[in-house]
Amino acid sequence: VVLVLDARGQAQSAAAVAAGFAGFRPGVNIAGVVLNRVASPRHEALLRAGMEQAGIRVFGALPRQDGVAVPERHLGLVQAAELPKLEKLLEDAADLVERHCDLGGLREAAAGQGLPGAAPPARPPGQRIALARDEAFSFIYPHLLAGWRAAGAEILPFSPLADEPPAPDADMCWLPGGYPELHAGRIAAASQFFSGLRAFAATRPVHGECGGYMVLGETLVDATGTAHQMAGMLGLVTSFKKRKMHLGYRRAALLSSIPGHGAGAILAGHEFHYASILKQPDPPLAEVQDAQGAIMPETGSWRGRVSGSFFHLISAKA
Repeated sequence: VVLVLDARGQAQSAAAVAAGFAGFRPGVNIAGVVLNRVASPRHEALLRAGMEQAGIRVFGALPRQDGVAVPERHLGLVQAAELPKLEKLLEDAADLVERHCDLGGLREAAAGQGLPGAAPPARPPGQRIALARDEAFSFIYPHLLAGWRAAGAEILPFSPLADEPPAPDADMCWLPGGYPELHAGRIAAASQFFSGLRAFAATRPVHGECGGYMVLGETLVDATGTAHQMAGMLGLVTSFKKRKMHLGYRRAALLSSIPGHGAGAILAGHEFHYASILKQPDPPLAEVQDAQGAIMPETGSWRGRVSGSFFHLISAKA
């Protein structure tokens, strides 16, 4: 493991952080560090002195450069599709790393290292999957899509923000997470999307994760307190008026089936959002635990062929 360590506001104490990581978990080899956001040559010298004293190899020291910073918002980095000068940013970042890092040393440290065994892939939820895909619906793990395609499934993307319905020849519809709260007005006005989604659910399954789950509900209240009518296919009402962070890995034991997984299946996933549930009247979809095994109040819900939760699927448990 190579640590990329934010050195802002630290000097030799950064070495204590790196040494803590190095000794924290037996069996995890910390090969060294790359120091990030270094303020000056003197700052770098102090950092390197501390690392040398702690026996931590330094693979590079990246000076602070605002030009290669990616802007952030409440769920992390602004998405790549929204950055107008992404290619230049990546080129500038690559140049910075090339100038200030020991790339040969990094390659040497990585040589011969294997990856741990992967978890069992999640089964495709259908053969032809209508997948919502735009600025409001983009949070889905890439390995899931790759696994679905490797298993022979076809992904049929559509854009709710462009008022597009799911493909009529798909056999299921998946609404991933994203930023519906930033586009709630446009989504609420997408009449063709909603009518097509409701017609689709009359004969085929629809599943929503996090933001997709909120859109399947009755109402989404944005940060200003404005209520936006959603699909109404579940009774869920959510609000961003009073933000509260929900974050962590989750284990879900399904109480009802979702596309690709029957009742009783154990799924691994992740939850990260700031929404509050004001109403969730439908039957619970799963019993959910956090990483420490504590039962979580958020269960998801289902109604007929429609299901959803704040749980982002990562893998099926063996």
